Amino acid sequence: MITTVPDTNDYICDMSDERSRIVFVHGSVMGGRPTWSGQRGLADRFRLEILERPGFPPNPTVDRIDFEDHAPLVADCLGAGAHLVGHSYGGVIALLAAASVPERVRSLTVIEPPATAVAQGHPAADAFACESIEWWQTGPTHDPEAFLRGFLSSVGSDYVPPSPLPARLEQGVRALIAERGPWEADIPLDELAAAPFPTLVVSGGHHPAFNAICNVLVARLDAEHLVLPGYGHTAQQHPAFNDRLADFVTAAEAQR
Repeated sequence: MITTVPDTNDYICDMSDERSRIVFVHGSVMGGRPTWSGQRGLADRFRLEILERPGFPPNPTVDRIDFEDHAPLVADCLGAGAHLVGHSYGGVIALLAAASVPERVRSLTVIEPPATAVAQGHPAADAFACESIEWWQTGPTHDPEAFLRGFLSSVGSDYVPPSPLPARLEQGVRALIAERGPWEADIPLDELAAAPFPTLVVSGGHHPAFNAICNVLVARLDAEHLVLPGYGHTAQQHPAFNDRLADFVTAAEAQR
């Protein structure tokens, strides 16, 4: 089950609201609230729906997380139609969900999805996949804090987690450990390229593997490319992100 944050914080507006809907899908470790906290300012222009995926607070823990299982859950959340935004692992899920129900997607935005298979053959993407596989196989899965620190370093994040980890963050790390590796994701690029909605690919320009992945997505999907440096793997925290996303969504609505 996917939950959404309550409308008491103005993340989700009344369903009778005629403003365009934007559905946000978080990635690993952090749930929807912290991932998209910087997007609250968009609520005066759009109806925002922040998803909390299974395994992440406030949902109960799970033994296994699989992008193939979460993609149809996200697709169901699109209803009759919405703009879809996914960060990191959530970007992988968003790509799969959009390909499965293109008629319900008004636009697609992905921020550095770790779908290394799309850039297979690129040295940086291949190395990143191999290093990730090794970390999940031999890393300290028994020690969430140590596992998190190694993971953050691998994706180019400068976030320094508190020690000891707060309960919600520890649950997020255990969810990370339980995730099926995104390097296994088979992204249907041909179907996405043929879809009627526009796509925006966002990167931080900080990591050669993510640069390679994003460049392939831009080329194969004829997507717009937005590079927002200085915020590592969390480009949605860049001060320019909200306005650029708003412009993209508004243009997509106008095209419809």
